[in-house]
Amino acid sequence: MRYEEFTIEGRNSVIEAFRAGKTVDKLFLLEHCTESFMNTIVREAKKQDTLIQYVKKERLDQMSETGHHQGVIAYIAAYAYATVDEIIKKAEEKGEAPFVFLLDEIEDPHNLGAIIRTANLAGAHGVIIPKHRAAGLTATAIKASAGAIHYTPVAKVTNLSKTIEDLKKKGLWFVCADMNGTAMYDLNLTGSIGLVIGNEGKGVSRLVKEKCDFTASIPMAGDIDSLNASVAAGVLAYEIVRQRRL
Repeated sequence: MRYEEFTIEGRNSVIEAFRAGKTVDKLFLLEHCTESFMNTIVREAKKQDTLIQYVKKERLDQMSETGHHQGVIAYIAAYAYATVDEIIKKAEEKGEAPFVFLLDEIEDPHNLGAIIRTANLAGAHGVIIPKHRAAGLTATAIKASAGAIHYTPVAKVTNLSKTIEDLKKKGLWFVCADMNGTAMYDLNLTGSIGLVIGNEGKGVSRLVKEKCDFTASIPMAGDIDSLNASVAAGVLAYEIVRQRRL
């Protein structure tokens, strides 16, 4: 399975993908193009709140597999997204306190897939990702999940901070990974919980961090000061698993 299988090129193909209800993760359009078909594509993209990027012709030429992009390339989600309500319902159906991963701008699809895999093995009920500035469910992410995507729902939201606020009303509390946080062993990580993992380079954004109830750090004894995002997610997730089993 290659990512290109989920790339659509050309004005008619992209318009029909939108009208057929396909989930378009990203749309790349030729900058400064004034042809009328562009207005139609942009209108369809805004209905779905698709991320639109205007790029130079050279960039489109580099991305194109067919050589006939006509100024339009779309990345289609390789797997259907769930809703946040469906994730919480899954926990309710199991009679368990909700355990959810929230990923703040994870950009590497390999990391996304690995975290989905970890979420499944740790017994989490779902993963929530933002619509913008983050990896989506590409074929690469799905392959990296090693099949976990078939069992662990992934929801895509416009505003992660607002989602946290909404889930707090449902009884969840939130802990985010942060190098300057409290050692994870010194926190109570039981109950209905959301684990927030930040961007590979910048970590959790300030706005999202402000919405969290606690920040948790992973004790480090080596010569470097950080873990890969998916590894950090695994370490923190299994401390949550350990405490939930006590």
